[in-house]
Amino acid sequence: MQQYFVPANQFKATGVVITGDDAKHIQRVIRMDISDPLICANNKGDAFLCQVEAFENQSVRARIISRLDSDPELPIRITIAQGIPKGDKFDTIVQKGTECGAKAFIPFQAERSVSVWHETKLEKKRTRLRKIAKEAAEQSHRLFIPDVEKPMTLEHLLSYSHSFTFKAVAYEETAKNGHQSGFPSLLQVMKKGDSLLAVIGPEGGLSPREAERFRQSGFFLCGLGPRILRTETASLYLLSAASYHFELLSKR
Repeated sequence: MQQYFVPANQFKATGVVITGDDAKHIQRVIRMDISDPLICANNKGDAFLCQVEAFENQSVRARIISRLDSDPELPIRITIAQGIPKGDKFDTIVQKGTECGAKAFIPFQAERSVSVWHETKLEKKRTRLRKIAKEAAEQSHRLFIPDVEKPMTLEHLLSYSHSFTFKAVAYEETAKNGHQSGFPSLLQVMKKGDSLLAVIGPEGGLSPREAERFRQSGFFLCGLGPRILRTETASLYLLSAASYHFELLSKR
């Protein structure tokens, strides 16, 4: 069933009004009819089963049938601080990371980042990435759309990290040295509602200087298995491992 995120002020007591690109998508792309079901979420933790009631010029009016009780969000809140990669890899990281349950994404200007996000194009890039996150959150029936923060330097990221319950860095040198228990051990001590800031390096990985600064600031350096992962794979691996631990393993 198709889901749409609709601003909270467009919800009424018994209905919701869908406008903009979403209304066009309903009418012109998937060509819904009167009485067709859909899900409307308000990006505040609420989702409702609705039914198309009327098409009005540039908008769609839907009637609320019931509130949905399912909670598809990860039990722990994971923010991915991603070393800025080359090309459009960040698009993939946001799209797939949203589907895997990430709470937010931070572009991190690492020492070995080849790409630089220039200030003149920054807002346009963030707007596109937020659109990707919205569409991925709708596809995966999330209750919240992950945000995409402005790029951060190492110093800014270290300062920003103080509000998190746990902080971790995927550091390939740890994996090369055979220390594989770090991340599983971290998951073992985390509990529902905790927040985790997870740092992933760019294509060239994190420099030893960066890794040491993170360690000194209370970050836990850990490997992600015996294989060296591409930068666009590492965050998805980490999110998937957290999902297995908190959502699948706990239900066995």
